[in-house]
Amino acid sequence: MLVCRDGASEVDFCKAAFDAIELSRRVGDDQSVVHATLSIAGALIMIHGEFLTLVSRSPELDGSSCVVVYLYVEDVDLTLEKAVRAGAKILIPVANMPWGDRTARILDPAGHVWNISTRVEEW
Repeated sequence: MLVCRDGASEVDFCKAAFDAIELSRRVGDDQSVVHATLSIAGALIMIHGEFLTLVSRSPELDGSSCVVVYLYVEDVDLTLEKAVRAGAKILIPVANMPWGDRTARILDPAGHVWNISTRVEEW
């Protein structure tokens, strides 16, 4: 679950960057996203608004999040391009890694850090 200051913007980012499919959305009285469920490459990701009644908070916008979402995609290079167009900042450029993945690390506009990867070599 990704806690966000602006859940609707995070949903829009995930759709643009990762071709996410929105499965559900619950909004509050002010129409802000309380909770949304997305499917990204077959995985379920939940987006949750930030609320005073919950202790969970959105990450800082500086890439210092202690949580990194590791997402496998069909084409990491194409996904990286789409993510940058959608507002992501590249933290680590795409490269082939010694463990067999082609990987990049990005910071999304909400402050969440993602490793996006494509498996390129089995060992």
